[in-house]
Amino acid sequence: MRTVEFKMERQGLVKIGDEVEITAHEALSGTSYIIEPAVAMSGCYKGRDRLKTTHGIIRDIKQTARGYYVVAEFNEDPN
Repeated sequence: MRTVEFKMERQGLVKIGDEVEITAHEALSGTSYIIEPAVAMSGCYKGRDRLKTTHGIIRDIKQTARGYYVVAEFNEDPN
């Protein structure tokens, strides 16, 4: 299992336990991920750190002074 943190601008767009789908967006600095439909965005990951799956489960939602952060868990086990 692997966890990834996403920045979410408004609360209530997802809840803990939701299954989500992500899409990858390539840039020169790396790959970032978006929880669809445009709910939250991850930071950039280099090629070797890319996710191997497009579905995950929301495990935590944190509120900070800078906004909301969603933690999603992805099963990258090939079995």
